[in-house]
Amino acid sequence: MIEALRGLGYTTASALADIIDNSIAAKASRVDLNFTWQDEKSRIEILDNGSGMDARGLDTAMRLGELNPLDERDESDLGRFGMGLKTASFSQCRSLTVATMQNNQFNCLRWDLDVLVESSGDGWFMLEGASDTGLPLVESVKKIGHGTLVLWETLDLILTDGFTSNDFLDLIDQVERHLAMVFHRYLEDKSQCFEIYINDKKVKPWDPFMAGHPAKSWNSPLASQLTQGGRVNVECHVLPHKDRLTDKEFEEAAGPDGWTAQQGFYVYRNRRMLLAGSWLGLGKARSWTKEEAHRLARIRLDIPNTVDSDWKIDIRKATARPPVKMRKWLMRLAEDTRARARKTFASRGRPARTGNGETVVQAWRTDQTLTGVRYRVDDSHPAIRAVLDDAGFLLPQIKAMLRILEETIPVQRIWLDTAENKETPRTSFDGEAPSEVVEVLTIMYQNLTRKKGFSAEEAKRKLLQTEPFHDYPQLVASLKELA
Repeated sequence: MIEALRGLGYTTASALADIIDNSIAAKASRVDLNFTWQDEKSRIEILDNGSGMDARGLDTAMRLGELNPLDERDESDLGRFGMGLKTASFSQCRSLTVATMQNNQFNCLRWDLDVLVESSGDGWFMLEGASDTGLPLVESVKKIGHGTLVLWETLDLILTDGFTSNDFLDLIDQVERHLAMVFHRYLEDKSQCFEIYINDKKVKPWDPFMAGHPAKSWNSPLASQLTQGGRVNVECHVLPHKDRLTDKEFEEAAGPDGWTAQQGFYVYRNRRMLLAGSWLGLGKARSWTKEEAHRLARIRLDIPNTVDSDWKIDIRKATARPPVKMRKWLMRLAEDTRARARKTFASRGRPARTGNGETVVQAWRTDQTLTGVRYRVDDSHPAIRAVLDDAGFLLPQIKAMLRILEETIPVQRIWLDTAENKETPRTSFDGEAPSEVVEVLTIMYQNLTRKKGFSAEEAKRKLLQTEPFHDYPQLVASLKELA
């Protein structure tokens, strides 16, 4: 049975997160993870300064199936099945030692799968005390006086063929990124000290939602729905476009798996992240897939631990499916967020309104037809309107030219370029010298003041409401001297 449980699908990072859940439940303020490379004798230690366990508590914690997942739990409990310590550990190692101190009493038990294999009969032989190599290591918990040490030895499912010390270092980096994400709300909480260290290096929290960043496109007010099992809270976020971030901010905000993979819902239970970036099987006709256009959409979803069964939370805390009654509500929130994220992505984060809240006049509009979306030139744009008004006998030809442009937009090429480059093509004079912008601006300004009869201030105000000139307020302000 244990060999079968080893195949549940834990990664090293998710297995360690399960161990740290127990440390949080034990009110630890610090957890130390120590990775030691010694070829086939390499090991991983997880030491916390929590309340520890007495002999009976340790015995219960080390047994499989001792707790009933249907039993009522404390609302702050991060577990459910009572299996995490064992299944997470066995998914990585063959020798699991747990040493603990409580009220100056030291207790230590060990599972060794090789001993189980070699034992006769059908008995379960749990061993007392650490192995010869583990004996000096369990002294660390004695020095603290309280807390728990979890020791993984014989890391057979980590140290596979060809695994080297460089792979071990890469593994440490993966674990750090994962823990920074999963426990970021604990690590950020100033009111309650909680720290994680990996080989004496402090883990810094990774906030998926970039809280407080001035360039954030949008985040919703908190939405709630009361269910039979408790209240579910949702908060929707659209992150800043790459053009509004520094290179360092853009790299950090991408998360452990990159921008596209990290879009979607982030499901939390008691502030602990269960699922990072998933559309939860939602969608019309078929489930939504992760696309570049929606990569800025991230939605925080908090559930209480009383709805684990309704949400299909598994032993690894790696999957979640919303109950049928909540799907329409969640889809409505997600559709709005996806639409906003798509608009931010397409406009490269530029606002659709001026600083005064006025709508920006765009050169293109979209028309919904029975056969789909069509793109049209908006003849209310000042630059286009000026040409049409002065066209005279050329008006039919100009209208024909605009219609040809509308009907031959290289949509497929733009779509392919966006997919391959993972960015929308540059527009709005991006990368152009200011002189190029000024040249076009001057023509527009002169047309408004000399032909349309606008005053200088009215003309500049008109330009600031017009795409793409609303992005260049300083150049617009200087037009008086240039005209």
